[in-house]
Amino acid sequence: MTLTSQDFPLLHKANWPAELRQLPQDELPALSDELRAFLLKTVSQSSGHFASGLGTIELTVALHYVYNTPFDRLIWDVGHQAYPHKILTGRRDQMHSIRQKDGLHPFPWREESEYDTLSVGHSSTSISAALGMAIAARAEQKNRKVVAVIGDGAITAGMAFEALNHAGEVKPDMLVILNDNEMSISENVGALNRYFARILSGNFYTSLREGGKKILSGVPPLHQLASRAEEHFKGMVTPGTFFEELGFNYIGPIDGHDVKGLVDTIRNMRNLKGPQLLHVVTKKGKGYLPAEQDPIGYHAVSKFDPAAQCQPAKKAGKATFSNIFGQWICDMAAVDPKLQGITPAMREGSDLVQFSKNYPDRYFDVAIAEQHAVTLAAGMAIEGLKPVVAIYSSFLQRGYDQLIHDVAIQNLDVLFAIDRAGVVGADGPTHQGAFDLSFMRCIPNMLIMVPSDENECRQMLYTGYQHKGPAAVRYPRGSGNGEPPESVMTELALGKGVIRRQGEKVALLAFGPLLQACHTVAEQLNATLVDMRFVKPLDQQLLTELATTHSHFITIEDNALMGGAGSAVNEYCIAEQLPVKLLNIGLPDIFIKHGTQEQIYAELGLDSAGIQAKVTAFLSAS
Repeated sequence: MTLTSQDFPLLHKANWPAELRQLPQDELPALSDELRAFLLKTVSQSSGHFASGLGTIELTVALHYVYNTPFDRLIWDVGHQAYPHKILTGRRDQMHSIRQKDGLHPFPWREESEYDTLSVGHSSTSISAALGMAIAARAEQKNRKVVAVIGDGAITAGMAFEALNHAGEVKPDMLVILNDNEMSISENVGALNRYFARILSGNFYTSLREGGKKILSGVPPLHQLASRAEEHFKGMVTPGTFFEELGFNYIGPIDGHDVKGLVDTIRNMRNLKGPQLLHVVTKKGKGYLPAEQDPIGYHAVSKFDPAAQCQPAKKAGKATFSNIFGQWICDMAAVDPKLQGITPAMREGSDLVQFSKNYPDRYFDVAIAEQHAVTLAAGMAIEGLKPVVAIYSSFLQRGYDQLIHDVAIQNLDVLFAIDRAGVVGADGPTHQGAFDLSFMRCIPNMLIMVPSDENECRQMLYTGYQHKGPAAVRYPRGSGNGEPPESVMTELALGKGVIRRQGEKVALLAFGPLLQACHTVAEQLNATLVDMRFVKPLDQQLLTELATTHSHFITIEDNALMGGAGSAVNEYCIAEQLPVKLLNIGLPDIFIKHGTQEQIYAELGLDSAGIQAKVTAFLSAS
C-alpha cells in the first residue's frame, strides 16, 4: 500500500525511527491517530493480527521516540503486538504483504530488519533474551539500552518469572514494560491477573490516593507524610510489592494511551540504574469499537470492511478437525464424569468454547503455561481422573520434558489432542507443526495416531481416551475431505492400518491427512494406497505382508522427515531385511516459511502433482 502525505501527513514524515524523533512531542498524539488509522486500513485489506497492535500504538511511538533504536535493543513479546513497530521501522509500504508468501513475516524477525532484535512467535521469551542483551551491553560499555515489552498474557508463563528472578539477582540496566491489557488471545486467567485488576481498579485504593493528595496538597509537610503513607500502602497491596521483591524498581500503573505521558515517563526511566519495570495499562483493540468490544474475535482477522463495523460472516463449509475435537470432548464428557479438559490459553483455537460453557468445573485454562498443563494432567491422572490436553503441536514443544518425565515414564492415562500439526501456513516457522511425530515417536509408552479424515479423528480420540497410558492424536489446521463423523464412537484396533486401494508393485504408505493428495497418485500409478493410521505402534504385520507383493514403499507424511513416520518404516524394513526400495516424502530439513497451506504444499512437492513427480522420478531411477 502506497502512503501519501495527503492521507497521513505526519506518518509520511516518520519512515524510520530517526525521522520520528525529529517530530515535536506535541505532535505525537496526532501521529498516533494516523498510525492507528493506517493499521486499520492495511490489516482490513490484507488480513492478519489486529486487536493487539491497536492497543500498542502509543507505546510503540513513545519507545521509538525515546530510545535510539536499533542501537538500543527493543524486544516485543508476544510478537503479534508488533505491527505498529513494523510500520515505524521502514516496512510501512510492505504491510499489505504481511503473513503472505514472500511477504513480511507475521512476527518480529531478525532476518527481516535490524530493528527486530529477537525473532519471536511464541510468548514469554522477551525478558530472558533482554537480560542476556543487557549483560552483554554492560560488558560492552557503550551505554546501549535494552527494553522488553511483554504483554497479551505472556507474563503468566513460568519462563517470564524465571527471567525476572535472575534479573533481580544480576541487576543489569534494563527496562521491562508490562503491557497490561487484561487479555492474551483468550481472556487472561490466573490469580496474578485478578490481583492486578482488583487492586488497581478498586475504589478504595483510588479514592485514598487521589483524595489524600487533594486534601493535603497545600500543606507541604503533611503532603510528604501522605506520599510516604501512599507508598507504604501501595507496597502492601499493589503489584509493585511482587516485582520489587524480585529486585525490580516498579513504576506504575500508567495510562498506555497517553503518548506524551508515556514519553515523559520512559524518558525519566531510560537512565535509571538496575532492572526497572514499568506497568502500562492498555486496551486491546483501542480506537476501533468492534475490536474493543470483541478483542478475541478481532485478535486475528480476515479481510473486512472497517465501515461495516463487523467482520464478514464465515461461510458454511466442512467441519475443521478442531470442530471435530470440540464436539467429541463434549460428547465424551457427557458420558464420563472423570473427563477433564485442559488448554494453555487456546480455548477458541482448540474449539473448547462449548465445553467450557457446558462443563465449567471440568475445564481448565492454565494460561500460557504449557509445562504446567502437561504436569497438571499428570496429577489428575494419578488420582484417577481422565485429562485431555488440547494443545497446538508447536506449543507442545514447550512441555516436552514434562511429557517424558511426568506422563510417559509413569505411563499415565493422558490424552493429547494435538492441533495445528503439520503445515500451519501464514504464521510461519514458529508455528508450523513440523516436529511432533519425531519428538514423540522416541518416547516409550506413547500411542501416536494420525487421522486422515474427520471420522478417523473422532474415533482416534475415543481410542486414545480409552487407552491405558499416554496417547496422542495429531491433526492439522483446517478440514479434511468432509467425511461425516459417525456419532457412535468405536475403539480402533491398535497399530492397524487400512488398505484404501489395491494396486501393484508400489505401496504408498500415507500417514495422516496427506492421504487425500495420494488418491490421485495411486490411481495414476496403479499403486496400493495404505492409510497407516498409527505411527506408534507401527503396523509391522501389514508391512511384512506388503513386502511380499510390492517392490517399492513410499511413505508420505506432513512431519519432518528426520525421525518421523517414514523413519519408523525404514527402521523396521532394515531390521527385518524386507526386500523393498524405500522413498520418504515429507517436510525437508528446513524451517518452513509462511504462506498459505496450499502454497507451501505445492512448493515442497506435497500436493498430488508434487508427490507424483517425486514417486515417478524415484521409480525411474531405481
